[in-house]
Amino acid sequence: MTSTSAGWGSFKRTGKMTLYTRRFFRRPSAVLGLVILLILVFFALFGANFTKYSYSETYDALYEPPSLDHWLGTTKEGSDMYAMLIRGLGRSLSIGVISSIFTTVIAAIVGTAISYYEGWFERVGMWILDMLLVVPSFLLIALLIGNAKGGSDWLWLTFGLSAFGWIGYARTLRTLTLSLREREYVRAAKFEGVRSFTIIIRHLVPNLGSVLIINLVLGVIGAINSETALSFLGIGIKSPDTSLGVLLKNAQEQVDSAPWLLLSPSIVLVLLTFSMQLIGDGLRDAIDPYSKSAGKAE
Repeated sequence: MTSTSAGWGSFKRTGKMTLYTRRFFRRPSAVLGLVILLILVFFALFGANFTKYSYSETYDALYEPPSLDHWLGTTKEGSDMYAMLIRGLGRSLSIGVISSIFTTVIAAIVGTAISYYEGWFERVGMWILDMLLVVPSFLLIALLIGNAKGGSDWLWLTFGLSAFGWIGYARTLRTLTLSLREREYVRAAKFEGVRSFTIIIRHLVPNLGSVLIINLVLGVIGAINSETALSFLGIGIKSPDTSLGVLLKNAQEQVDSAPWLLLSPSIVLVLLTFSMQLIGDGLRDAIDPYSKSAGKAE
């Protein structure tokens, strides 16, 4: 009896975060995605230190293919493609990450609040969400960026993507919260007189954490793709600043005479999207209680 008790006493419980981390790293594709993303982030942060050229300056070399001097070639204006790619990658990542964070936070609070209050508040909230879904967000974002001056276009683009990107997400979170609002701990908190906002922030939003984390990661992909599409159409980031979308737009006009201009930003965009997708799939499997990964959190 004593040995059995000692055996149970030496049993080490596995916390949820530890279990999620182990499950994530058991998936080779998720690890590959994380490695690719870390490499891209490293180059976005420190890649400019590896070259003597600046993205905002032009040089005598016009339309030069990749060489030892200009690793990714130059544009027709004489700009170094490597320097511009590093700048564009950093700008696209900044827009994607910031807008995804704001979108997730707004959607989490609004979606859970609409479901929590019920009654007329829920009906009015859903009506407002339905009305916002028909708003031509693409045109409004274009207007915001069109009026931007002084290099603030990327900030306005981030604001526009955040302001209109949370609506559909909030509807999904509202549906997921319907079951949470009936839980015993929520009813107990109401009975004890805890403020509604405190219940939403302390009890409802954290219990959607797994969904929020996954959508936060996948939201970065959506924001980067939106930024790329807007910039490709000429209503995104403006010169002298640049982004992956701007590079692709400029390259498609010169693809016949300088194909190297299209190749590098295309590869980086594919790698970035691919890595985030792999990470999102890995997080989904790690957090999923029915995952094939062994182990159980206590």
